[in-house]
Amino acid sequence: MRYIVDLREGLNVDDIYFCKSKTTGTTSTGKEFFNLVLQDKTGTINAKVWDTSSSAIAEFEEMDFVYIRGEVNSYRENLQVKVLQLRKAQEGDYLVDDYMPMSSKPIDEMWGDLLAYIDKVEDKHYNQLLKKFFLEDEEVISQFKKSSAARGVHHAFVGGLLEHTLGVTRVAYLLSRVYSDLNRDLLVTSAILHDVGKIREYSSFPQNDFTDEGNLIGHIIIGYEMIGDKIKDIPEFPKMKEDQLKHCILAHHGKLEFGSPKTPGLIEAVALNYADDIDAKLETFREATAKDENWVFSKPLERSIRKTITD
Repeated sequence: MRYIVDLREGLNVDDIYFCKSKTTGTTSTGKEFFNLVLQDKTGTINAKVWDTSSSAIAEFEEMDFVYIRGEVNSYRENLQVKVLQLRKAQEGDYLVDDYMPMSSKPIDEMWGDLLAYIDKVEDKHYNQLLKKFFLEDEEVISQFKKSSAARGVHHAFVGGLLEHTLGVTRVAYLLSRVYSDLNRDLLVTSAILHDVGKIREYSSFPQNDFTDEGNLIGHIIIGYEMIGDKIKDIPEFPKMKEDQLKHCILAHHGKLEFGSPKTPGLIEAVALNYADDIDAKLETFREATAKDENWVFSKPLERSIRKTITD
């Protein structure tokens, strides 16, 4: 198949893609059209069905795998597909893994690295807690490996939550080596657990959308509650350790307006907030500049950015 990342203006499209979204619009002359977002594991591209009544356009819905024949053109400097023919693809004509965005890093290798950081946690209570999540709870393990870290912006792919968590943990661990007054075990434990609630905030792929629980409560509070539930199964877990860990989780977005119920009141919470922020922002930068070496405007970063020129 020809992947979306390889599409260029002027090429013809004759392949199967995942229809991530489908909306209906109306032209200035009152004619109905479909606006689609097509997806494969390399990315997404907008597509237009201008003649919705054509016999060449069969019935289909959002979240269907669809066979597309069309042309790649450019509109306002962005590529899009003009769809000439469309029908639902038959099961067996495609492999689902070809259409879901995936981490470029091996899942099992990242998982091994995360477990190695758990082994570095010397505090017996925090170590027990981490093992409750990542060695003993098969559902958490399965979901954590395949969940994304967001709907968009950064790490919005299978394995994204694991990749982001590992990145934050690495930064947190390095900070604890540079700044000796940081409680390393508290910081590393909170880094590993800071986004655990996202396994329930987002639905699994291909939807990767907010669950009802995610919309109503959000991953910070979900994670806070998950941690509390696990701690109940650990005898004599000190109340202060529990409260300080929970504070780091509640404060890891840094500001109330960014969704944190608390602002950082511990030095480890400050360090976690910055570790989380730097990993998210650098990945946002990478994804925004992945396909273009020229200047591009990043809405999440609110600035024009480009790759560094090394030659």
